Amino acid sequence: MDKYVEKANYTLDVLADLIENKPKKLEYEGKIKAGVDLGTANLVLTFLDEENKPILASSTEGTVVRDGLVVDYIGAMKIVRNMKLELESILNRKIECAATAVPPGTGDRDIDTFKNVVQGAGFQVKDVVDEPTAAAAVLGIERGVVVDIGGGTTGISILQEGEVVYTADEATGGTHLNLVIAGGLNISVEKAEKMKRSPEHQSEIFPMVIPVIEKIASIINNHIGKYKAETVYLVGGTSAIDGIEKILADRTGLKIVKPSQPLLVTPLGIAFYCS
Repeated sequence: MDKYVEKANYTLDVLADLIENKPKKLEYEGKIKAGVDLGTANLVLTFLDEENKPILASSTEGTVVRDGLVVDYIGAMKIVRNMKLELESILNRKIECAATAVPPGTGDRDIDTFKNVVQGAGFQVKDVVDEPTAAAAVLGIERGVVVDIGGGTTGISILQEGEVVYTADEATGGTHLNLVIAGGLNISVEKAEKMKRSPEHQSEIFPMVIPVIEKIASIINNHIGKYKAETVYLVGGTSAIDGIEKILADRTGLKIVKPSQPLLVTPLGIAFYCS
């Protein structure tokens, strides 16, 4: 694995541990870079130091964003505000500024909605970056394909010389896996989501969702087109499913790189831009 990705994996694992095991109090007087990720299934707030090392983080499940659009403005604002207050209480200080991100191709009006959520939660918005650029900053991607498998869609972003040159977004993601699992096991979609996230259920549900993963592979193949891509970098919560990388590699013929914490790649990268 690329040394840059190995380094990123270490940082991502630290970030994941901070979410699961927050300190009760933390004394830190230096500058803090904050990033707000308004995801379809999870909203994540990340605090980094000036060297982009994680200090604190919080993640909350939510359905306030759907297919890259904020559908519950008040709910999104409350979640971000609560996470902000939680982390500020640990630091015993206020954090004034944050960066956020939007899916590639988001229109100006929808970008303003994302900004307004973050501002309504009590932050000044320092920057709004597109999600694949944030992910690329973490993984050191100069050339390749970022595939963001989120809750509602699969986003494809092709990078050359560190710049995004092509983007696409199609409606296949974690929600579709949940529907397949729910139908196959005759359970609720909510329970299917919990099973999908649970490591002990991976072997049970994986055979059921292979057709959806194959559809994602087809989406990748359809959009690569004329671009001479060799490596696909997986991000987004649905990418965490064990074995998804093997199916995608088999169906695309490309090298698949999956970071240790796919859900946290973009949240980490967003905070890089709060400077």
